[in-house]
Parts: sequence; C-alpha cells; structure tokens
Amino acid sequence: MPATVPVGCVKSQPDLPSRQQPTQTTTTTNSDARARTRRGLVERDTEFTRLGSRLRSIRESRHLTLATVSEASGISISTLSRLESGSRRPHLDLLLPLARVYRLTLDDLVDAPALGDPRIRPRPRVREGVVTVPLSGGDGPWEAFKQVHPPAPDADIRQWVHQGWDWIYVISGRMRLLLADDDLMVEAGAAVEFDTRVPHGFSNPGPGVLEVLCLFNAAGARLHTRAVGEDDRLVSG
Repeated sequence: MPATVPVGCVKSQPDLPSRQQPTQTTTTTNSDARARTRRGLVERDTEFTRLGSRLRSIRESRHLTLATVSEASGISISTLSRLESGSRRPHLDLLLPLARVYRLTLDDLVDAPALGDPRIRPRPRVREGVVTVPLSGGDGPWEAFKQVHPPAPDADIRQWVHQGWDWIYVISGRMRLLLADDDLMVEAGAAVEFDTRVPHGFSNPGPGVLEVLCLFNAAGARLHTRAVGEDDRLVSG
C-alpha cells in the first residue's frame, strides 16, 4: 500500500559524493577580477557616450540651447554639457526633468529596448493520452508546464534518471509517485520536490483525472536521458 503524502512538500536527495572544486591561485583570481572590472568600465563608458549623444540629438532637434534646457529643467549648464559628452552618470533625478522638458517618456528618452509581448501562447500536445501544456517560453532557467493524465490504475510506472530537480504540485486527483524505493500517494493540494538523479516516475491511479503543475530547471528540461533497468542505456525522453 503506497504511503500517503499530506499537504506540503516532500524533499529527497541522494547521498552522492561531493565534487572537489579546482583550486585557483590568488594571483589568477585577482587578475580575472581586474579584467572584469576593466570590461565593465568600458561598457559603462560606451553606454554613457551613446546616451549623451542621444540627449544632444534630442535637444538639437528641438532647436534648444543648453541655457534654455537648463532654465526649463533646473539642471545646470555644466551638468547638461557633461551628460551630453558622456562624462556624467545619467542619474534618474537628471533624466526625469529632461523627459518632462522634451515631452518624452523615460523609455523614449534613453531609447530603451522594447520588452515585447510577455504573454505565453501555449500549444498543448498529446502523447499516449497525456495532455501537456507548456507554460513558459523555454528561455529561462526554469521550465513550467501543466499535465493532464487520464486514470491508469494498472499502468506500469517507469522510473527515470536525469540531471536537475523536479517540483510537482497536484492540482486535482491523485498522483502515485515512485521515488527510488518509496511508493507515495500524493493528494490534491500537495507538492513534491526531489533531485532527479533519484530514480522517479509517476502515474494516475484514478479514479478521476490527474492534473499537475510541474517545474524543472535547465538540466531537467532536457527530460529523460537515462532509463533505469535498461542496462543503463541512454534513451531519449
């Protein structure tokens, strides 16, 4: 009889050998840090110069002098000149008055890139009666999807192993989870979280439809890479 999991979260992690991290000398570390700092300063100066040129172009396109903009914005002429030359950090308290003077949004003033449409338009797919609905764009560090499983009380549960972590929340129905040697029954409203290097698999024991919400990281997004019990052969998920 499978053990019942109460509403909450189950965590499991195998006892795996720790990986010894390679050592680096202090000299190499300091050199890398200085190189990163130099790259950051160059990128910053380039961005300041680009923004300064844009501010100058906006002012000149409106046939305004530095003195006119200074009087309208309350920003000194010397500060405006340094902003346009890229030698002054463009703080928000300087950009907001300029946006009002030029009657532009802040995004238009600094030529911020468009964010694009954040809405996800999932395309459900069906495989062996299981409906999978992707809920993320696939570009981030985590993938999200919803699955709907029909009742399959007699189905054999195949266990898988792959890198990463899985997080599963049961929206409705019941989920039978095999996690290594543990046989668990997860009820609606409960969540489980586990290292996917542990052999795992789940099914819907019925009697109703099982709906789950799943999250996995970039490694887990590659899905199943090694089947348990098949001579450790690599298989595609």
